[in-house]
Amino acid sequence: MGGVVHLSTVKLARDFLVCLFLWGVFSLSYAARSGVSKQKFEVKKHLNRLNKPAVKSIQSPDGDIIDCVPISKQPAFDHPFLKDHKIQMKPNYHPEGLFDDNKVSASKSNEKEMHIPQLWHRYGKCTEGTIPVRRTKEDDVLRASSVKRYGKKKRRSVPLPKSAEPDLINQSGHQHAIAYVEGDKYYGAKATINVWEPKIQQQNEFSLSQIWLLGGSFGQDLNSIEAGWQVSPDLYGDNNTRLFTYWTSDAYQATGCYNHLCSGFIQINSDIAMGASISPVSGYRNSQYDISILIWKDPKEGHWWMQFGNGYVLGYWPSFLFSYLTESASMIEWGGEVVNSQSDGQHTSTQMGSGRFPEEGFSKASYFRNIQVVDGSNNLKAPKGLGTFTEQSNCYDVQTGSNDDWGHYFYYGGPGKNQKCP
Repeated sequence: MGGVVHLSTVKLARDFLVCLFLWGVFSLSYAARSGVSKQKFEVKKHLNRLNKPAVKSIQSPDGDIIDCVPISKQPAFDHPFLKDHKIQMKPNYHPEGLFDDNKVSASKSNEKEMHIPQLWHRYGKCTEGTIPVRRTKEDDVLRASSVKRYGKKKRRSVPLPKSAEPDLINQSGHQHAIAYVEGDKYYGAKATINVWEPKIQQQNEFSLSQIWLLGGSFGQDLNSIEAGWQVSPDLYGDNNTRLFTYWTSDAYQATGCYNHLCSGFIQINSDIAMGASISPVSGYRNSQYDISILIWKDPKEGHWWMQFGNGYVLGYWPSFLFSYLTESASMIEWGGEVVNSQSDGQHTSTQMGSGRFPEEGFSKASYFRNIQVVDGSNNLKAPKGLGTFTEQSNCYDVQTGSNDDWGHYFYYGGPGKNQKCP
């Protein structure tokens, strides 16, 4: 009898443990499914927020879909402070003098014949009264570390010319080769930027070439307006060179984003899509291609405007987005930035610029030319006291110069990992 009771007890205990195990597996499976479905819900909600109803959509040869969104329905107007904002369809002043209507739309001037280097134009255009917005796909958001961080740079993305120390360099994971000015009040900046397609080692790394307009300290309150070209597999899902903008008012923490991936930048132009591919790009010892970017502060309204090329005013960042940049910028930077993730304990081989060092020169190394700043009188001027900065010149370097054709210029970039940059 004692043996029977003992066997029954063992069987009951075994059955209990099996049930407990199965319940655990079910719970984990349910939790996993719940986690996945919650993430999918969050992603879908975010996509609905970003992708506004379009008048028409254009399929680009690179796989992008460009939505022609009514100008008053663009993502900027999700911002609570912009609910009753009256769109300013042109700036009051331009750094080259009183603003000319012809600069707003190339179709109204001789600039209409100028080649606009964006791939999607091969298959159509957006009509007046709409703006082109690159459609965000589910995979784009899923590549981000979280839905909340999608479309945002990591913190400490700005080069610190005066205070960069080795431990800070390693913490940030970002490396730069830049020219800069500081110590004055700046109301804008301009440059013609050589366009390349640098090779990226890891999907979570990027390579970009841009202008920074900075205000505030390099702590928690940094204000930044940025524009240029970038290759970012993580953000776009490919290795194409793309036009981009960025802004932040709190050192890349909660505010700001790339392109139209949050509310902020108000676009008025129907020709140029933020985040769209630029084509063609420069080749080694081959044809060279440039883009020109101008950012300036309208002295009347206080908004920061952006112009692409000679005739395309893209839109503006409303002044209320910022604290320090409400008045002026205290530093301007031009140059390259890469992410160095050191995944295998060695320096990344992600290229900056063309992937060649500055001393190689034209058609081999990448450059910025005709560098200018906007002064307090709203005039474009040559930068005074142009400095340079790079964390590790054996990996990426910068060399400045000036002449009558290119004004102030610099060559910059490099291959990253090499014998002198292990």
